[in-house]
Amino acid sequence: MIHAVYPGSFDPVTNGHIDIILRARRIFEDLTVAVACNPSKTNLFTPAERVEMIREVVRTIDAEVHVDSFNGLLVNYAKTIGAAVIVRGLRALSDFEFEYQLSLMNRRLQPDIQMVYLMSGADVTYLSSGLVKEVASLGGDISELVPDAVKHRLLQRLGK
Repeated sequence: MIHAVYPGSFDPVTNGHIDIILRARRIFEDLTVAVACNPSKTNLFTPAERVEMIREVVRTIDAEVHVDSFNGLLVNYAKTIGAAVIVRGLRALSDFEFEYQLSLMNRRLQPDIQMVYLMSGADVTYLSSGLVKEVASLGGDISELVPDAVKHRLLQRLGK
């Protein structure tokens, strides 16, 4: 059984993230969705809130997905939990250069951990957490961009 980890800030988790989670689960029997705790980044939700939202959403689609948070280097976290693979989503060609550099650095730091990239589905390829937050803050409809549980929390946090 290959254990994979799907990391991200997930601030908040979007239907694009859910697309990657579902497809990664078809490939890997053991999947951990890992919320990155980056103190230099300003997030709308705390790491604990993001973990809770993801758990609430994945519970309804696949109870076998683990959700956790981590600090520090992703490859060190992956090694600690016994993950042999890091799953990343690619939305557009513009993501590739950063992901390529990240892949090379991760391979240098932990050569035994492989990077696997999944292309986002065509219907969610434009989605990002930042774009969802912006649309929601300006009063736009995000019903088809995030799961309902996330929509309610996001609108509440934004005072909408």
